Amino acid sequence: MRILYGIQGTGNGHITRARVMAKAFSEMGVDVDYVFSGRAEQNYFDMEEFSDYRRFHGLSFSTQNGKINSYETVKNAKLCKLVHDIKQLDVSGYDFVFNDFEPVSAWAAKRQGVPVIGMSHQAAFLSPKVPMTGNALLHRSLIRYYAPANIHLGVHWQPFADNIIPPFIASHWHDNPVSIDNKVLVYLPFEELASVIDYLKDFPDKEFYCYHPDAENSSQGHIHLRKPSRSGFLNDLANTSGVIANAGFELSSEALKLGKKLLLKPLAGQFEQDANAHTLLTMNAAHVMRYLNPCALDEWIVSKAHKQINFPSDPEPLVNWLVDKQWGNTEKLHQSLWKSVC
Repeated sequence: MRILYGIQGTGNGHITRARVMAKAFSEMGVDVDYVFSGRAEQNYFDMEEFSDYRRFHGLSFSTQNGKINSYETVKNAKLCKLVHDIKQLDVSGYDFVFNDFEPVSAWAAKRQGVPVIGMSHQAAFLSPKVPMTGNALLHRSLIRYYAPANIHLGVHWQPFADNIIPPFIASHWHDNPVSIDNKVLVYLPFEELASVIDYLKDFPDKEFYCYHPDAENSSQGHIHLRKPSRSGFLNDLANTSGVIANAGFELSSEALKLGKKLLLKPLAGQFEQDANAHTLLTMNAAHVMRYLNPCALDEWIVSKAHKQINFPSDPEPLVNWLVDKQWGNTEKLHQSLWKSVC
């Protein structure tokens, strides 16, 4: 069996999920090739798990000062190149395409009649049972046509519907690391780095470890700047007391797994992050701010951490479901994965 795995490269969440899947595929001897799109080639890092992956321009969004820049998003879309890449990608040699919201491989498979199994956080929003803000009908239509699939598996923090599974969080931490009370991990890649530094400078009692695409490894007093590094990030996540971040799905999931408290600033104009923030608020699992609000940080610092959520780490049941082509029965997979989550 041969599988083509298409992965959205915008942000790090989809890639984080793909790392867990890639390890399971490798350990179970499944032949998988990888396709990424949505990020400039030089901005991928720590990609060893994916061997000789292929990269396409794809589609992504542009941001400025913590919000979606619609004009730049349209300007950078390069639709002619997208169509060209879809036509050029040959998927005929694969049994099926496994897809995490990646448009090139999804549309290439649709054109060539190859089955597509879509698994993404975005797919969860196709269920009307999942909380969503804004124009739900429009957002669901965009999700369906952005990366079309024959079967949709959603990933979420609660079992809203039979086709929704929990996130897989790799067991990076072999024991329960001790949290350092005054250590805070900061990941706000869509904000200007200068704005983040200015926001944190008036809280000298905390040691902030701030990862950002524009940062180099250096320190400014109690603010420790870090360039992107998966291993460094995981080490700091392990013993931080809390996380300040945008409302992306995967980092929030990792924090929930470790019982770290969350202060979230959703990316303005991004419905998925708005919905994530709303859901976490209803779960009493995060504090939310709409701008870099010092009062929100003050309140969050003295708040208590959320209890740990035991999300699964081993996606073997999902891999078996895929390779056995049990695609018509999502309910059994749903039940087997959620029964141990508490």
